[in-house]
Amino acid sequence: MFRFLLGRLAQSALVLGLAVSVVFALLRAAPGDPLSGSTLDATTAPATRELLRRQYALNRPLLEQYAHFVGSALRGELGMSLSRGRPVAQVLRDVVPNTVLLMGTGLFLGILGGIALGAWQGSRDTRNSATAARVARMSERIGLAIIATPEYIVATAMLTLFAATWRLFPIGGMVSLGVHDSLGPVARAGDVLWHLTLPALTLALIVGAGVARYQRTEMRLVLARPFIRTARAKGVPEARVLVHHALRNALGPVITLCGLLLPSLVGGAVFVEAIFAWPGMGRTMVEAVTGRDYPLVIGAVIVSSVLVALGGLLADVAAAVADPRLARGRR
Repeated sequence: MFRFLLGRLAQSALVLGLAVSVVFALLRAAPGDPLSGSTLDATTAPATRELLRRQYALNRPLLEQYAHFVGSALRGELGMSLSRGRPVAQVLRDVVPNTVLLMGTGLFLGILGGIALGAWQGSRDTRNSATAARVARMSERIGLAIIATPEYIVATAMLTLFAATWRLFPIGGMVSLGVHDSLGPVARAGDVLWHLTLPALTLALIVGAGVARYQRTEMRLVLARPFIRTARAKGVPEARVLVHHALRNALGPVITLCGLLLPSLVGGAVFVEAIFAWPGMGRTMVEAVTGRDYPLVIGAVIVSSVLVALGGLLADVAAAVADPRLARGRR
């Protein structure tokens, strides 16, 4: 297990380095330099712009710029946001917890619901209920429709239906403006939870549809294996066969898949945060890219890559715990 963890840590570090390097190269390949499109360029004197270029090593060769950037990142010096006039670390510290709250809630609900739904769909052929079979087929079609639909359309449909039409949830934001500060601690938490519910459910639908599909496939494959037939022949109760024998063996690949879903979840969170006006890192990154706020873009990418790498590492560890053969390199 120790060698397994060490290998996964090395892979996570490599992925993080590659992600940051690719973004650095793409930003520098764009016409001009990161200051030419920033909001500071229109209001700052040429001497000040030149000082900023020297501060961020933009007047040096590309390799020296990269070395300066890597050294600063390792020291935790992400610089000043060009569009906000604040340290990048402060800007990210304000928005990262909001994104973690939204993504964590959506991922938890999506994985939990997807595993439960997929396991039920995968075991429906073992039941004698025609109604259950029809419901399972219908849920499979709905899941495929969600998978085939872009995230921003799913988010817009959820907002239009549950917030604008039925008014069950707020139209957007994280708190009730003008009211939140006057509430007590419990009421404040309830206000945030009320605003969180709809965007988190949207992410949960996006994640859960994919998880359910893979869980259903794995469940059917496991149920067709000889040891399942042996357990049934020995008179093991069907519920124990499905939960203890089938589901336990079908969880490993699905848990690994959940780690692979994190990058797409980050991309989906960008659309969800923009549509629901959620003050998170996704919306901040979009504003930084459009404003060519070079330090903020790099800082946001570093934090996003770290979150994705940590999530993938946790998924690998959880899969190895569920199926120890993965840690030994066997399946």
